[in-house]
Amino acid sequence: MERLGASLTRPSPLALRHFRTAAHPGGRPRVCATLLTGFLAPLQTWLALLRWDKPSGRLILLIPAGWSLWLLPQAPPPAVLVGWIVLGGLAVSGAGCVANDLWDRRIDPQVERTRERPLASGRISVAAAVLLLALCLMAALAVVLWGLPAASRGLCLGLAIAALPPVLLYPSAKRWFGYPQAVLALCWGFAVLIPWAAGSGSLQGGWPLAAVWLATCLWTFGFDTVYAMADRDDDARVGVRSSALSLGDRAPVVVGWCYGAAALLVAWAAAMQGVHGGFWLLWLVSAVGWWREARRLQSPDLPRSTFGLHFRHQVLLGALLLLALVVGRSGGLTP
Repeated sequence: MERLGASLTRPSPLALRHFRTAAHPGGRPRVCATLLTGFLAPLQTWLALLRWDKPSGRLILLIPAGWSLWLLPQAPPPAVLVGWIVLGGLAVSGAGCVANDLWDRRIDPQVERTRERPLASGRISVAAAVLLLALCLMAALAVVLWGLPAASRGLCLGLAIAALPPVLLYPSAKRWFGYPQAVLALCWGFAVLIPWAAGSGSLQGGWPLAAVWLATCLWTFGFDTVYAMADRDDDARVGVRSSALSLGDRAPVVVGWCYGAAALLVAWAAAMQGVHGGFWLLWLVSAVGWWREARRLQSPDLPRSTFGLHFRHQVLLGALLLLALVVGRSGGLTP
């Protein structure tokens, strides 16, 4: 096994060049800058492995958690609870990204969009990635055991344990299942169930909980199908599966139906929880945005950049829907 010091991150050529320059008598004024570069280079690699350098992917997991919290019967939620849910979501999201890259470390170098990821490019070792995965999982466990309300801790721990297998095994689904995005959608569903359990102490949410859970699953299936559309040629070449490949030309239509159903389900849940009038205007803007994004996907010969832009737009539209719920459920946080 590699020695621990060597297994963390391999210094970049730029960092080595800076250190050699600083060691030269004429390079002494650059020592501070060199030390900073030597520190930031490994940090940037770790952040890239966690995808924390790309906030869109982290926010798109936290948004359904926000929907859940602001649809609770006792909404708005306490600010402390929101903070713990955010920390737990970041930890779980990071764990999922590391697990994905461990599974795909031999496939990613063959795909244009992923070939520069830290594991695929060799900037970080497998041992370091496994260590980071363990740290993320321990951080998520710490949030459940010491951050969430004591009354709901047992239920939340059970849900977290139940979420672990699909989160860690989801990246393998593309090898044996034609619709791996459906597995991811089930993983995303726990972002609704755990906050609801933490805020209410149970999963007895009735139709509002069922509606927001299903809306989250449909929305996730939709936007991740679009994300996979960018990789269709590479995926077909290397032999991995996706809903974008399985659906073929029907993918944009199915995505549109998923978005439309998700919007209606959130509206239904909000109506059952008694939202105020301000919710409906913001909901309408978000729903129209989803419709426009789905229609745009039906244009022929879309450039690859369209799909990444679509994903970022989903973050904005999902956040707008969360803002609608915040406004509709009294517009704030309790202490």
